[in-house]
Amino acid sequence: QVQLVESGGGLVQAGGSLRLSCAASGRTFSSYAMGWFRQAPGKEREFVAAISKSGGGTYYSDSVKGRFTISRDNAKNTVYLQMNSLKPEDTAVYYCAASSFWKLTTSTLQYTYWGQGTQVTASS
Repeated sequence: QVQLVESGGGLVQAGGSLRLSCAASGRTFSSYAMGWFRQAPGKEREFVAAISKSGGGTYYSDSVKGRFTISRDNAKNTVYLQMNSLKPEDTAVYYCAASSFWKLTTSTLQYTYWGQGTQVTASS
């Protein structure tokens, strides 16, 4: 069982930056690949970024590539999402999730544990 708690969301002007954190409970954090997803009102939850168990591999959606960076600190049981050059279309609730799938995946179906989400709003 893994419990995930996101923090760091807020309101920022377009072009600004935010850093999201996701703290995990339990001693098996390093056994899971981690992902960030987002969901805007009226839209489906979409993949943002993923990182491998060791942190050596990452993958991004085309919409955030070059602007967002995912990282993790296994000693602190925490995964981060650094978001730069934010755009109004980045506005959404952001969720972190844990996956035991054998490779990095963008599918919500392959993520077992989810946080409660944190709101990110980029105003124009």
